[in-house]
Formats: sequence, structure tokens, C-alpha cells
Amino acid sequence: MNKGLFMRIVERLSTAFPFFQQRRDATGRFGLSTLQKITAAIRIMAYGCPADAVDEYLRLAPSTALSCLEHFIEGINDLFGDEYLRRPTPEDLQRLLAIGEFRGFPGMIGSIYCTLNDINVLDRSPVFDDILHGQAPKVKYSVNGHEYHMAYYLTYSIYPEWATFVKSIPLPQDQKTSLFALHQEFVFKDVERAFGVLQARFAIVRNPALFWDKAKIGLSYCTI
Repeated sequence: MNKGLFMRIVERLSTAFPFFQQRRDATGRFGLSTLQKITAAIRIMAYGCPADAVDEYLRLAPSTALSCLEHFIEGINDLFGDEYLRRPTPEDLQRLLAIGEFRGFPGMIGSIYCTLNDINVLDRSPVFDDILHGQAPKVKYSVNGHEYHMAYYLTYSIYPEWATFVKSIPLPQDQKTSLFALHQEFVFKDVERAFGVLQARFAIVRNPALFWDKAKIGLSYCTI
């Protein structure tokens, strides 16, 4: 994380949430600084380490380190959730459609090929709320002389037979289907690489969860 981004987070959290402000204790001594608290939370997320691993480095007790992590993920979601966890705007949709068309898939707005979007959580993901209610984004594009008016996602075989899901071809038998499968695999690799980068930078994603509460676990992934 570059220094500018880190200091922006420090400033916003310390301004909006008293927990991250340095205060005096009953004896008049200063307690933990804002930098200590936020650094502890980010280190736990980045390295996936237990709470007691930051004790010697930052002088925090394990319970305090977990409290910093909990307040950090809640603060980040409160401050930046409306900006980064919002639904796509019409401008976002047009940008995604342009990227999909450039990759050879007109009308495609995303690829679903990762354990974090597994079929087991399909009905719980807000990404698909509109699709479940028959309200997929409306677009207009033409393929082989046929005009279509509904955007779609690239998926693989275990997903439902929905009009908005275009599945891969596991055993292509001719040049046409082989070419389609090849291009779809290229798009899938983008998703795999993206989550590979997240797992490399935030070990908390690939390690056992540090929280027992499902809502807090969900917030920690949203923060990342």
C-alpha cells in the first residue's frame, strides 16, 4: 500500500470514528496512536496472522488487535462502501460492455469463474439480485445477424440454465467451438489472476477466518 493511500485511510478513520483517535487514560498518559491501531488491522489482513503476532511489533494485546481489526473493517465499509460497493452506474455498464466487446464478447458484462462466486453462494450474492427477479441490465447488440437485448455473464457448467449465463464448452468438437472455448478461457484467467493478486496481498482471504461471526467475516472480505 502506498503512503498516500495509507494516510488517506488514517485521516478519514481518525476523523470519523473516536475509536481511532489517540486518547489519554485515567492516569493522563496517552494510549495507542491512530497509526498503531490501523497498522495492526492492516497487518493482520495482509499477513493473515493471529492477533498476538502484532504484540511485539506494535505493542498491542491480542484482544486489542482484534478490536482494531473489527473497527477497521466496519469503518472502511461505512466510509467507502457507498463509493466502491455500489451497483454499477450506466457509465460503468457501458465501460464493461466496451471491454467485453473488445475481448470478442459483445453484451458481456462479467465473468464468473472463482470460488468466491461459487454456485453455493449464488442465491446470496447481491450481484445476481436483479437477474433472480428478471431484471438483467438491458443492452442492445448484434451477433451473427441476430439482435439481442439482455446482457450476460460468462460462466461454466455447474451454473443454472439461465439466459443471462453463457457457459463454457468443456469438450469442443470443431474449430468454431474450440475458438469460442479458447477465448472464454482467456477471460476466465483475468478473474483467476485478479483473485490471485488479492490472495497474495491479503493472506486473510486464503487463511482460516479470524472472526466467528458471519457478518463480520463478510465485512472483512468487502473491505479487501
